[in-house]
Amino acid sequence: MNQTPMTVRGAEKLREELEYLKSVQRPQIIQAIAEARAHGDLKENAEYHAAREQQGFCEGRIKDIEAKLSNAQVIDVTKLPNKGRVIFGATVTVIKCDTDEEITYRIVGDDESDIKEGLLSINSPIARGLVGKEVDDVAVVTTPAGKIEFEIIKVEYI
Repeated sequence: MNQTPMTVRGAEKLREELEYLKSVQRPQIIQAIAEARAHGDLKENAEYHAAREQQGFCEGRIKDIEAKLSNAQVIDVTKLPNKGRVIFGATVTVIKCDTDEEITYRIVGDDESDIKEGLLSINSPIARGLVGKEVDDVAVVTTPAGKIEFEIIKVEYI
């Protein structure tokens, strides 16, 4: 099976969520099912059906996280020598050439991406356009909105 890249921070967040689901949410759902069962007839018991549905979502998410963690290739960019090249896990500061807007992105795995936080998925058009470039390079990125030029001004492995 193919390994998917993930940053150390992303793997930690998934492990924390998994721990929460297993140690807090799962017992709460089990308790809710037990209380609903105590009310009697299960066929017409909305609380019971809601708790069972919630249990299904929780168990599905647990399996999903476990699968992602088992197939993850955790990359600690801080342990790599910084040669000024944009790689997975790097924090890149760019200037959008048409607006002179300075933007900082961190290239992360799909599960970690959050554009509002500056976390850019490795599979996004912008990240694919930046990977492999160096400081002072201009990356022309084709996005759904058209071509955008970014000048790379800083690459950090933090």
